[in-house]
Amino acid sequence: MNLNNNKFKPGLYCVATPIGNMGDISFRAIKILQESDLILCEDTRVTKKILQKFDINKKLISNHKFNENKNLEQVIEILKDNKIVSLVSDAGTPAVSDPGRVLVKECVKNKINIFPIPGASAVSSAISISGFSDNFYFCGFLPEKQNQVKKLFKNLSAFEASIVFFISPNKFNKRIDDIKEYFLNRDIIICREISKYHEEYIRTSIKELSNVNFSRKGEITVVISEFKKVRLSVKDLQESDKKKINKLIKKMSIKDIVKKISEDSKISKKLIYNYCLGLKNDD
Repeated sequence: MNLNNNKFKPGLYCVATPIGNMGDISFRAIKILQESDLILCEDTRVTKKILQKFDINKKLISNHKFNENKNLEQVIEILKDNKIVSLVSDAGTPAVSDPGRVLVKECVKNKINIFPIPGASAVSSAISISGFSDNFYFCGFLPEKQNQVKKLFKNLSAFEASIVFFISPNKFNKRIDDIKEYFLNRDIIICREISKYHEEYIRTSIKELSNVNFSRKGEITVVISEFKKVRLSVKDLQESDKKKINKLIKKMSIKDIVKKISEDSKISKKLIYNYCLGLKNDD
């Protein structure tokens, strides 16, 4: 294949770069970076390493979440002058939980050509080896506040889809109880440092999540399996208990309801949990 015959039109190119292993960059990504009049990058130091590896010498402009609005007018004027501008992030596909969406939206507004240069993505990489449903919901990075995380998890718990999100190992430990509360009957894979030398993949059930140990270095991509429909067996659940649960379901978490009802009636926690889950999914 003769890559020199590929003609690149003027416009913005969203160029995927390696998420760890430099060998994952595509031939086409290298070619467009060589042809670019300008490269927008999250951190110039990171992007310079890629460019030096492939002997590319182009003008770089730092374009991160703190200055992308400031850069907007200048970059749009360059694009209107029929130039080729490449947008890259530190790793993976730009504008996916990384800076770039602001510029893409402005290009759409100004009818400027936008082209994707596909490549590495932690999201698709993690899903591909999960064994879970490829019908998935990507959350990006989880919110910082616990109440926001709980609200998000509550909404996602009824989805019959895999759940994917980014998080640091230390923050992940703080969210284990929340994950158990909303996804208890599911499986999980924790992907750490994908494609790097110390890459690590841990598969377990949510129930056993507290027993898992892994390095606290790097970022992790988490995939939770799709919702598994549970055939409820409620023959041992008294009508009086059902009425209590029906009243509490809108006021309390499933975890708290299970604790309260099981203490009051000495009923199986699993039985109460499954009944609550059925009510949640019927909402």
